Amino acid sequence: MQKPKIILIEDEEDIAALIKLQAEMSGYKLHAEVDGLNGLRAIEREKPDIIILDIMLPGQSGLDVCRKVKNNPELKDIPVIMISAKSEELDIVLGLELGADDYVSKPFSPKVLFSRVRAVLRRGKEPEKAPKLVKFGQFNMDVDRYLLKKKDKTLQLTLSEFGILKRLLLSRGKVLTRNQLLDDVQNDDAFIVDRNIDVHVAALRKKLGPNFHWIETVRGVGYRFKEEE
Repeated sequence: MQKPKIILIEDEEDIAALIKLQAEMSGYKLHAEVDGLNGLRAIEREKPDIIILDIMLPGQSGLDVCRKVKNNPELKDIPVIMISAKSEELDIVLGLELGADDYVSKPFSPKVLFSRVRAVLRRGKEPEKAPKLVKFGQFNMDVDRYLLKKKDKTLQLTLSEFGILKRLLLSRGKVLTRNQLLDDVQNDDAFIVDRNIDVHVAALRKKLGPNFHWIETVRGVGYRFKEEE
């Protein structure tokens, strides 16, 4: 069986060495570059299964690399995990909105990074067509009919609340920024600005009940629906 191929673009030698070691232990084939320009060339040449990309790179930033990958029809479907310092929240948001699939903040555990790698690769193998019926815990969502039931009880959600929940659920495990979730807010609900997403999510959590913990707040970035409960 062929090992999944990773392109790592990271200029800090100690971090790159830890990731290389974990990749070998986890059964991945890894090729590393230390700058954005050579990293992009390696991506174009190797067509990897996944890219691990530092934001702060010499020459060409990770954001520039991500933008070029996602604008290239031959590369755009390759998943990208961004690596960043915790102080780079705005860059994290921009990276996700450019099409990155996830991010990991420094310092991080290599084991945690590769759990994210496995999750992203697993999502990539799932069928693209959204299911009509989705079950999670005691809840059943009928995507086409805009219905959400807890056991046999129908919950009364606004169109915006339903849209946000559906987007999070169908992107399970992936961090979505507030701007991305704005696409799922219906114009007839109210005048919406970025921070109003928090109000919608708070109302949604309240309706789903005190024991509903699937929706995680990713501080400074947005929200994520847990992969498992």
